[in-house]
Amino acid sequence: MPFSRLDQHWMRLALSFGERGLGRTWPNPSVACHIVSNSRIIARGRTEIGGRPHAESIALGRARDQSDGATAYVTLEPCSHTGKTGPCAELLANSGIARVVTPLSDPDERVSGTGHHFLRKAGVRVESGCLEEGAIRSHLGFLLRSVHGRPMVALKLAHSLDGRVATGTGESKWITGSASRRLVHVMRSRHDAVMVGRGTALSDDPRLTLRGIGADHLPVRIVLDTNLSAPVDSNLGNSARDGPVWICHGADAPESGRDAWRKAGAETIECGAARSSGLDLATVMKHLAERGLTRIFCEGGPRLASSLIREGLVDRFISFSSGTVLGSDAMPMFDQLNCRNIADAFRFTLQQQIRVDGDVMSVWSQPIASYGFRNRRFC
Repeated sequence: MPFSRLDQHWMRLALSFGERGLGRTWPNPSVACHIVSNSRIIARGRTEIGGRPHAESIALGRARDQSDGATAYVTLEPCSHTGKTGPCAELLANSGIARVVTPLSDPDERVSGTGHHFLRKAGVRVESGCLEEGAIRSHLGFLLRSVHGRPMVALKLAHSLDGRVATGTGESKWITGSASRRLVHVMRSRHDAVMVGRGTALSDDPRLTLRGIGADHLPVRIVLDTNLSAPVDSNLGNSARDGPVWICHGADAPESGRDAWRKAGAETIECGAARSSGLDLATVMKHLAERGLTRIFCEGGPRLASSLIREGLVDRFISFSSGTVLGSDAMPMFDQLNCRNIADAFRFTLQQQIRVDGDVMSVWSQPIASYGFRNRRFC
């Protein structure tokens, strides 16, 4: 159904507010609820850290007795099941709210339309579909985990004007400027986990922490290391007790290596091997989703980036391009992708492009239609 510009305005504000919680609510989505009466927001709520309390209960608690006859703009269908908290649909129905506007139904089998049904049965006017595509992008990690059993993956690469990520000697610090690096830390903070491969762990010895942005939490830090060859005496190993470190490895990884990482405070996750070499990335993603992750920020090098692209696991590609030119002897952004014809190329859709001081950030994504969501009940 068509929605008014005012409905779209309130929903857009709610989606933006909900996105502020990304990276801190997994395995739950970061939902927002805005309660609007007489053309003003009288209360709002967002899913709290760890996924509870839910947005609707927070907003209703703040609205108190002002919710009679108001409209609630909720960025995902209100839950209708009793878990660690009561059903939000029931809270809304008992609050005096006259109308609930949502962009989509919740694909969780415990909800999946029943929240909307409960509200309608209670006499609340329910309208769904407002800014559907924006909500899908906002909740993409949660939707992919619910529907396809994997998290959303954002691949970030910093490169020169001629598409190189390091010099021929391997030097990569710093191709882009400090403003871009600070923005990367902001992006890390809005994902559940930051992931690198063994090569990056060895060459850069990264901490994968959040610095210079005032953040008070750490995303899960993930290393894909088939044989556990990355040293435990590293920045990640030495900080494993300060924040979660997960090491994904193959079945043949030595027990001594597993024990060493565990003693350092890391979690080791055994994953299947790919047919050629390295880990089976689809299996890796399945294991990570089973542990609750919905959004992964990958900062791996050309090998991991190419493997993710080939397996169709990159949902968002974020590139930071500087004005530097390094030449053909420098390291390219990607390894071989086996594209013999233009028709075989891997394609993304440009979502955003901005100047970041002296660099250019481009955000590319997969078309929403490629996920098959529209054939499902929740859209």
